[in-house]
Amino acid sequence: MDEAQIIRVLAEIFGSNHRGVTVGIGDDAAVVTTGANTVITTDIAVEGTHFNCAWSGAFEIGRKICAANLADIYAMGAMPTYLVAAVTLTGEETLEWIEELAQGIKHEANSCGAVVVGGDLARGPLKVIAMTALGEVKNPITRAGAQVGDSIYLSSLPGWSAAGLASIEKAEHSDLQRYAVDEFCAPTVDYSLAVAFTNTGAHSMCDISDALVIQAQQLAEASGVQFVFDPQSFEKDGEFAQLKEISVAMGCDIWQWIFAGGEDHVFLATGKDLPGLCVGVVKEGSGVLGLEMKKAPETWRHFN
Repeated sequence: MDEAQIIRVLAEIFGSNHRGVTVGIGDDAAVVTTGANTVITTDIAVEGTHFNCAWSGAFEIGRKICAANLADIYAMGAMPTYLVAAVTLTGEETLEWIEELAQGIKHEANSCGAVVVGGDLARGPLKVIAMTALGEVKNPITRAGAQVGDSIYLSSLPGWSAAGLASIEKAEHSDLQRYAVDEFCAPTVDYSLAVAFTNTGAHSMCDISDALVIQAQQLAEASGVQFVFDPQSFEKDGEFAQLKEISVAMGCDIWQWIFAGGEDHVFLATGKDLPGLCVGVVKEGSGVLGLEMKKAPETWRHFN
C-alpha cells in the first residue's frame, strides 16, 4: 500500500461533512470555521514510552491518544471542535491496523462532537502519533484561578490506570484487574464532569494526567495558594473499595496509585459547591499538604 491509498481510507473514515469544515482531508491544509476564543493543545505519543502494541490494540491506542488531547481542551473550560493527527509508521503495519487506529481516534472524537480534519503520514523506525486539538471557549479556566476558601474537587477517583499497568504482567486477572487494564490501555474520561465544573463556576482546573501530586502543586504554585487535601475523603468514593481490593491482592500501595499514578485524565478543579468528589480546601500559604506517601512518589516523567 502507498500513502495515497492510506489517505483515501482515512478520508472515508473521518469524512468532512461537518458544518464547520469548509475543506477537509485531501488538500494541502484544512479550512474550518471557528468562533469565540480558540484553545489549542498538542500531544505526542511514542511507541514504547506512551503505548505498547503488545498490550494495546490499535483501536485502544487511537482512543487513548485522542483522549489525552480532548481532556486538555476540557480542562481549559472549552469545548473541542477540530483535531489533526500526524502519524509516523514503520511500514510493517497492515492497512487493517491503520484503519483500527483511525477508528479509535474517531470513536473518542465523536464522543465529544470533535472532528478530525487532517494530518500527515511519515515513515520511521517506530510508531509516533502527534495530535493537535482545537476548541472554543468564552472565558478560559486556568491553573492560576484557585482562591482561598475554595474547595478542591476531582471528577473521579484517580489510580485505575496505574493499577492497570501494575496488573498487565500478571498471567491471570480478576474482573477488577481486567477493568484496570482496560482503563490503562484506553482510559474512560468523564468529560461531562469537566463541563459541569465549568458550568458551576470552577475557579481553576487541570487534567491530572501527570499525577495528582504533581499537578496539584502546579495549581497551587500558579495561584499562589496552598492546597490541603483530606486523604479520608478519597475513601468516600464508591470505587475506592474496588481499587483497594486490587492493591491488597497485589501487595501494592493504593495511595501510590491514587496520588502519583498518572494517566487517568481525571479533572482537578477548585471552586464553591462544585459536583464531583470533594477532597480538600484551598488555604493561604504555598505548596500541597495531605498527599504524603510512605515512600517517595514514583510519578510519570517525560524525561528520565
